[in-house]
Order: sequence, then structure tokens, then C-alpha cells
Amino acid sequence: MKSTTATGAQALPLNTILSGDCVEVMNGLPEASVDLIFADPPYNLQLRGDLHRPEGSQVDAVDDAWDSFASFDAYDGFTRSWLMAARRVLKPGGAIWVIGSYHNIFRVGAMMQNAGFWILNDVVWRKTNPMPNFRGKRLTNAHETMIWASREEGARYTFNYEALKSLNDGLQMRSDWVLPICNGHERLKNDAGEKAHPTQKPESLLHRVLVGSSNPGDVVLDPFFGTGTTGAVAKMLGRDYIGIEREAAYRAVAEKRLAGVRRYDRDSLQVSASRRAAPRIPFGQLIERGMLRPGEVLTSANGKSAAKVRADGTLVADGVNGSIHQVGAALEGAPSCNGWTYWCINRDGKRVPIDIFRQQIRAELAERPN
Repeated sequence: MKSTTATGAQALPLNTILSGDCVEVMNGLPEASVDLIFADPPYNLQLRGDLHRPEGSQVDAVDDAWDSFASFDAYDGFTRSWLMAARRVLKPGGAIWVIGSYHNIFRVGAMMQNAGFWILNDVVWRKTNPMPNFRGKRLTNAHETMIWASREEGARYTFNYEALKSLNDGLQMRSDWVLPICNGHERLKNDAGEKAHPTQKPESLLHRVLVGSSNPGDVVLDPFFGTGTTGAVAKMLGRDYIGIEREAAYRAVAEKRLAGVRRYDRDSLQVSASRRAAPRIPFGQLIERGMLRPGEVLTSANGKSAAKVRADGTLVADGVNGSIHQVGAALEGAPSCNGWTYWCINRDGKRVPIDIFRQQIRAELAERPN
């Protein structure tokens, strides 16, 4: 088990499945210590009697005690309690995903807003292989809804826009996700050969959530851990996880599952980053670090213009002085200019774009431990 020390020198139990009531356990964790929460709470399905297929066989539906509540008021009270506990452990820049069905998600969404969360998106997970509607009295329920919210309005939450765009073949990721339900070899079984959990989520769903809204090294909490899908994907993707699960049978399955999961190598965990997300590097830093020297001459990529580097990080050329962008624009007679790609320096007889030095500094920053 890996642990870390949060505010108040209280250890955070990383990469561990904690036993007990999720509200009590979360209230015992350090405040503002978690980067992301993925919550798959009881849906309160309100089933009335057994459900059978047309030929008479019984459907393995969710009829466990953990999904049974005496009333909507009881369910709402439970939801308010765990949402407040979850918000307490989130960092100011943290975020939460909650998944549900039409039975509960609208009630949960309203209570999230009442608790102070700021909803960013609702995402429709459209299942490619949903369970049919056997009674033929309603539409086939072919989707579930996820709510993605920041801890509060204006929070600087993580959103890896370019990474999700890459996952979607270069197109912006939409709020409707078409993915299959958990089945086949991914569906975990207990010792009796039965489903280990009735609502096990597919790893593909968690992969998209974690790649899009967390970074390697982040702490991901799942207060309804079940058989550990969140933990398994978090471990593979280089995130730390904390699971909370009160059912011993589920914990046993999750422990066995997680023991067989291996983390991807460091290079594989890197994702496409937005240019806006890259740290800003002032041109003057190249001079301060000796990558360029005052008095050296920069030439434009097309070879038509030249300018001299000054000690304060500005350039001077033909009576024009200013930043690398201002001088480039003036020489080209253009309204604007990206000086990083416009200017080059001669090194060993070769014309080298000055942006090479900026990327070198950014790479050094990325390698530093948090």
C-alpha cells in the first residue's frame, strides 16, 4: 500500500480498498485530498417482483439489499450525505463523475447543485448491446447518464481536451458515448460461476473518464467500488486509487482483480496536451539560461530578415525594437507574428528554430516531480 501525507500530516491510504460505510469512511479521510471521484451509487431501481424473459427464465436483475430504500426521501437523505462527504475530500480543483439511470440521476443532479457542485456536462452512455425490454411495455432502456461536475463554480478542473480528441479520431469528443456494456471475458464471475456484480461497468468507460479528466499521479476515489473497475483502470493509467466498499464479497473479487493489473510504462501514459495547457516560457528565459546570448543575430525562417538579441529579451532590427512577435510582425508588415516559429539562430552552420529551446525547457519542467 502506498500512502501520502496530506494537510494535518494525516496519511492518505492510496491503492487500498477500505471497508465500511462510504460516508463514514470519506469523513475520515483528509479534507481536500482527492483529485477525482467516480461514483456509481445505488440506482434505487424500485423493482416490483421478479423479471422474466418471454420463454420464462428469470432475469438476473439488481435486487440486492444495497439497492433497496424504504422511500424516495430515504434515498435522497443517503444521496445528500455521500455527496457532502465527497465534496469535502475533493481538492479545490477536483471534479466528480456520477453515473445513474432514469431512476435516480435526476434526483442526484439536483442534489449535486444544492450541495455546491458546478455541473460541467451530462454525458449519455449509449450502450451498443443493452438488455432488451422483456415486458414490451416501455422503450428499451439503452443508455445511462453521467454527470461531470467541478467542486465549485469557477474551479480550475482538469480537462485533457486534446487527449479526448485523439481518442475520437481527431474530432471533438461529444457528450454521447457509444460503448458496449461489460460482457464476455471482462465480466467477472464468483466462485459459483455467476456474475460477481450485477452492474459491473466496462473498463472502456472508465478509460475515457480518467484519460479525459485526470493526470498520472492523481488520486481517484470510488466510494462505491464494487468489483474495482475504477481501481483497475486507474492503476493501469498511473493514477492512485482509493476504493470504498462495504460488501465483503465484492472486496474479495476486487482485490484479486487488482493484484493482476499492471501499470503501463511511463511513455505510454503520456497524452496529447493542449497548447494552452503547456507552460508559458518567456523568450527572455532563453537569454537568462545562456541558450542565446545578447548580441547574437536571429534570422527569419525565410531568410529575408534579421534582428539582434538584446539583454532584456527584446530584439532590434532596422529601427524597430520589441518582442520577438512585435519585431517579426513589423518586418513582415503583418498584424501579428508567432516569433517562436518565425525566428531562427545559426548553430554549426544550420538554421535552428528558436522554438527548439522553448520545447527543451518545457520538457525539463515536465520531468520534474510534483
